[in-house]
Amino acid sequence: MEEIKKVEDMAGHIREYAQVRIDEVRLDVVDKAAGVLAGLVARMFVVLLFVVCAVFAATAGAFVLGRWMGSQAGGFFVAAGFFLVAGIVVALAKRRLICEPVMDEIIFQLYENNEEDEED
Repeated sequence: MEEIKKVEDMAGHIREYAQVRIDEVRLDVVDKAAGVLAGLVARMFVVLLFVVCAVFAATAGAFVLGRWMGSQAGGFFVAAGFFLVAGIVVALAKRRLICEPVMDEIIFQLYENNEEDEED
């Protein structure tokens, strides 16, 4: 009878240990995902600032080109052509220019967080 009680207690401890480990893994996954997401959001914010600066610079450049060409519309068409060519180049090379660096950064962030956890 006492042995059955010990086995039941041990089974309860094993279930409790398993639940604690599952909770720890969940928290670890959430922590890593939050770190990766925070890094991506911060980078996207910086990129957004650069895009806003580029838009203002392109507008100013279009005005300068328009004044130089003698046609305001012509300056904006030249600027639009530049962005069209740049957009085509990015679209054709999006995997190499965008996808792979983002995937590499996510993997680096996850691996870096994993190394920090092992040191603790």
